[in-house]
Amino acid sequence: MDTKDMNTKNSLQIVEFPHDGVKAYFTTAQASEENMHDVFDQVSAEMAARNAKIAFQYVFGGRQFYPKAVSAIKQLDWPLTLLHGDACSGTTVTGTQFIALSGAELHPVMDGDRKVGNWYDTDDARYCLLGDIRADDLTLDREEQAQAVFEKMEALLKQADMEFTDIARTWLYLNNLLDWYDEFNAVRTKFFRERGTFEKMVPASTGIGAGSAAGEEMVCALLAVKPKHDGVKVFAVPSPLQCPALDYKSSFARAVEIDQPGSRLLTISGTASIEPGGATVHLGNTEKQIELTMEVVHEILKSRDMDWSDTARAIAYFKDDSEAHLLSEYCDRHGIPNLPVAISHADVCRHDLLFEIELDAVKVN
Repeated sequence: MDTKDMNTKNSLQIVEFPHDGVKAYFTTAQASEENMHDVFDQVSAEMAARNAKIAFQYVFGGRQFYPKAVSAIKQLDWPLTLLHGDACSGTTVTGTQFIALSGAELHPVMDGDRKVGNWYDTDDARYCLLGDIRADDLTLDREEQAQAVFEKMEALLKQADMEFTDIARTWLYLNNLLDWYDEFNAVRTKFFRERGTFEKMVPASTGIGAGSAAGEEMVCALLAVKPKHDGVKVFAVPSPLQCPALDYKSSFARAVEIDQPGSRLLTISGTASIEPGGATVHLGNTEKQIELTMEVVHEILKSRDMDWSDTARAIAYFKDDSEAHLLSEYCDRHGIPNLPVAISHADVCRHDLLFEIELDAVKVN
């Protein structure tokens, strides 16, 4: 097998990533209200043919589609996180992403009677993938809900005998993010400091303005890794073209690599048009913001001996979804292969940022 196996069938893009006897399948699909049932059925059939169990799913679209999305899945046995971007009209569905696994026994992680993810073991490490984590009490104010979500992340990980500092990657979706991103960062930084995160490793992350199906102030997902020996390394990767986000009091790493015998996974944080000093550049020009952002991501990939062809999944966040074509046009101009990218209509973490992309890349050594 090559570094990865890309299979495109109809609207699906499936990337297969083997690691220590387990295979992860990253599936990206363009979806709409009209074809949602067909897409979900197709993904289920493709994964069944691979003897893989779906462990995680995003749907990008308005809250009104959550009941239909759930009904479109014959047996929902994984966390489904529906993201309604702050900038989104709520009238469309733009896509979906799945992560499925074969060759591993999946152990459920439960939030009461709700399944929020799974953990599994290999000879080299323990992995835990959780989604749709939210506060129980939605009458709490924003900062209190954020605190409650971080506390819940920690409690859920204990079901896998893991610690908060085992988290390698977070996805943090904040309702009306632009109104309280600074306050959120203060909550996150304080929690990280209390748990010793800064002494170990600050995780990669995406922070986006998006409410979820229940309308809470914050919903999150995470990937945690607990190595079993020194042959597994989990470490932060700097960005050659940007300063550390910590420099402007945002507590996340630009990227994190999980380096295990035989394979590597590089998870790149949400990346936008920010220059080395931390300031937004190309104000009001989405095309230029895309150009700089993609250059930044490409340099991170190259710094780890990877390239666009190693992409397993990506999410592109647009403040104005009518400009989504600018990304595909950029890729065409620069000879970038057909990326497995989902489009989300959402606010980025600054008023003047018009585009952000996150990306995971995989490579078999």
